[in-house]
This record gives sequence, C-alpha cells and structure tokens, in this order.
Amino acid sequence: MSQDNEEGRVRLTRDGPVARIVFDRPTAHNAFTWSMWQELDAVLADVSAMPDLRVVTLRGAGGKAFVAGSDISQFRDFIGGQDGIAYEAKMNRYFERLLAVPVPTLAIIDGWAAGGGLNIAACCDLRVASRRAKFGSPIARTIGNCVSMQTYARVLAGFGEGRAKRMMLLAEFIDAEEAHAAGFLARLAEPEELDAAAEDVVARLIENAPITLRVSKAAFGRIMARDIDPADDLISLTYGSDDFRRGVEAFVNKTKPEWHGR
Repeated sequence: MSQDNEEGRVRLTRDGPVARIVFDRPTAHNAFTWSMWQELDAVLADVSAMPDLRVVTLRGAGGKAFVAGSDISQFRDFIGGQDGIAYEAKMNRYFERLLAVPVPTLAIIDGWAAGGGLNIAACCDLRVASRRAKFGSPIARTIGNCVSMQTYARVLAGFGEGRAKRMMLLAEFIDAEEAHAAGFLARLAEPEELDAAAEDVVARLIENAPITLRVSKAAFGRIMARDIDPADDLISLTYGSDDFRRGVEAFVNKTKPEWHGR
C-alpha cells in the first residue's frame, strides 16, 4: 500500500456550480489523520473563494463509511488537560471553516459517520444518507474523551435531547431511519439510490435563489453560535484524566478500557 493511501487524502473536484469533496482513506473507514484535517482546511479555504459556486458536497470513499472518526493513535502524545483544550480549539477552527463556506453544504453519507465524521456531518447544512448509515460518537466506551461545547450543541440541535444523550451517554449509534425521523437527514435512500437522491438535492439547491440561500445559511449560523460557553474546565477535566490515557491505550491495543473515574 502506498504512503498516500495510508495517510489518506481529501480530494476536491469542480463540477460546474458544484464543488465535490471526497475523504479518501477507505482502508481505515476514512478515519482522519492530522494531515487530512489540514488538507480539509485548505480545501475549504479554496472552495470558499471559488466564483460562481452554488453547492459543496462531502462524502467518504469506499462505500462503507463517511468518516469513522479521527485516528486515535494521535492522542497518545497528549500529556494533560491543556492538550485537550488546544485540540478541541483546533477542531473548532476546522469545523468553523466548514460552517463558514458561503454556499450550502451537503453531506452524502453511506455507512459510518462516527466521532469526527458525525461532527463534520453536523456542520453541513443538509445531509442525505443511505439506509445502512449509522451515526454516533461512542467516546464514553472507547477512549473516554469529550467534544467541544459547539459540537455538543450541533448534535443536540440535529438529533434532539433524548437521542443526543443516548449517543453521548449510552454510546449508542443511531440508525439512518431514526436520524431521518429526528430531522437530521434531508433525504433517506436505498444504497443503490443514494447518488440519485443526492443529485436531486443538489439540483434543488442550484434552482433556488443563491442570495437567499447564503443569507439564510449565515443567519442560522449566527443564531447557533450565540452564547456557547467554551467550558475549558470540562475539556481539561476530561483530557487531563488518567481514564483518558487508559482509554487511548486500550483502543490502540484493542483491549477493553477499565474506567477508574479519575
């Protein structure tokens, strides 16, 4: 396998008024490495500057996952709570870059949207998924970390309190049918009909008034961003804990973590 495939790539193509972004690391279910986050940031900066753009689509390669989180081995270098605060602040900058894309963004989801993949999907304006899609952030039973308050807010807005708490407290995955019922998905399709469903949404967006779409998107973004406490104390508590380090090592070594609550 080439180093390129091991590290993964974030690929961008332009198709008339549509920019298409593909997360290409299928051998790892498109789990993001640091370099992929940096590539996504650069790609989104390019997209935001494109003239005559109407829609941006984002999807994972391989048909088994949208994005299955971040590469957990990266967390082995963390020492204490400040590393977690810096990490979540960095993640927020990447997510804010996606949120700031001035035209509508559409996540096309086939398979797992977990951890960072759920967060990317939640940052998109609209989502289309196949019936085999799964949504979750099982950090409570895997590595014992947390997410930023902005990410909690987006998951809460996307799924509602009950489902969000099942995802974050019980570490449950929500299937595509339930995600659609919650209003998280704009369309739900059979796997073989996913492309057609996505292109139908793209066509609808292209037909609509572009200034109205830009203003509506910006308005929703400003409302969502109001009065969110960054809660550095909570993030530091989580990433500074021994449990977090135990969780990371257990995940990397494919063993079950033993939680001590400290």
